Amino acid sequence: MTWFRILGSVAVVSLTATAAWAGDKTLLEACFSPSALAAVQGEETITKGNRSFDAQIKIKGFTPASPVADALRGAIRRVNLPPGEKAIALTFDLCEQRGEIAGYDGRIFDYLRQQGVKATFFAGGKWMVSHQQRTAQLMADPLFEIGNHTETHANLRLLQPAAVNQQVLAPQKAYEDARSRFGAQQCVASSSPDSMSRIPVQPTLFRFPYGACNDASMKAVNDAGMLAIQWDVATGDPDPHESAARIAQAMVNEAKPGSIIVNHANGRGWHTAEALAIAIPKLKAKGYKFVTVSELMTMGKPVITSECYDRKPGDTNRYDFLGALQHPLNSTAKNASDKNGATAAASSPSKSKTAKSTLQNPLATDN
Repeated sequence: MTWFRILGSVAVVSLTATAAWAGDKTLLEACFSPSALAAVQGEETITKGNRSFDAQIKIKGFTPASPVADALRGAIRRVNLPPGEKAIALTFDLCEQRGEIAGYDGRIFDYLRQQGVKATFFAGGKWMVSHQQRTAQLMADPLFEIGNHTETHANLRLLQPAAVNQQVLAPQKAYEDARSRFGAQQCVASSSPDSMSRIPVQPTLFRFPYGACNDASMKAVNDAGMLAIQWDVATGDPDPHESAARIAQAMVNEAKPGSIIVNHANGRGWHTAEALAIAIPKLKAKGYKFVTVSELMTMGKPVITSECYDRKPGDTNRYDFLGALQHPLNSTAKNASDKNGATAAASSPSKSKTAKSTLQNPLATDN
């Protein structure tokens, strides 16, 4: 059974588009030279104190996709595959808070393209606004797909309903706007007539910041037509003390058929690029193939839990505590919404070592 089809017509169209697009580099090559795609030294650096893109994304009048069916509601951690099938999904978060411009680690993208490795990137709405050219490149690349990672990496468990709605829908609108801008370019017009139809109209995948959710935020995500994608392998790459060897070891030793692996490509995956060069050849030698999350969903039965967590239930509760430390309880709802968007550290929960250091130092995941 193709479980992803339960999502409804919008998701099926998107998945069909992704499948048709796979391997077709026509649009990518028509619009971007190799030098335009290549890594730029220093682009991975996070610029603090820059509020050039802090304006809230306007979502008035935006129409989300059809809601997710009941069978696929909840936190998807991995996919159980048929015997003998060895596929895994590499995922990378591209998140950006207010008061900064996050990075783009081009070394990661260069290596994935060189190796022909597919991946899914969960991009924040603000990140897409501040990285318009790179967003267009991701859309055009047949190896990659884009998911939603909230507007400003807020902990949705701490927000009022209106603020949750903003965080969930703003990246959908940012993506839709980016797709429209890209589609208007001359290179697209001179490419294949149906090239834009192969790029999904809206993301159908979502990742909660910190891997933390509650019933209300999960409902908001699923009602907006997105699957909530967690992971079953966290490498700890937001911790600058995690070496490339340790990150690679987590990927190679913990991945199983149907695994979803979380890393970062926004300058907060400190040694991720080097780790990939170690891990990917070893995973290929083990017989694994790399697919996007959407493709993985078609290959077996998703493992869904009602609670979001990193490694075990309840382990993301610490992010509520850290948020409370940084925001006085007497803040107004509006101020809480604004501040939470700026507070959320642009990284997902990582391994237990990182979690411990985070409790000792609240800024450990915001380097």
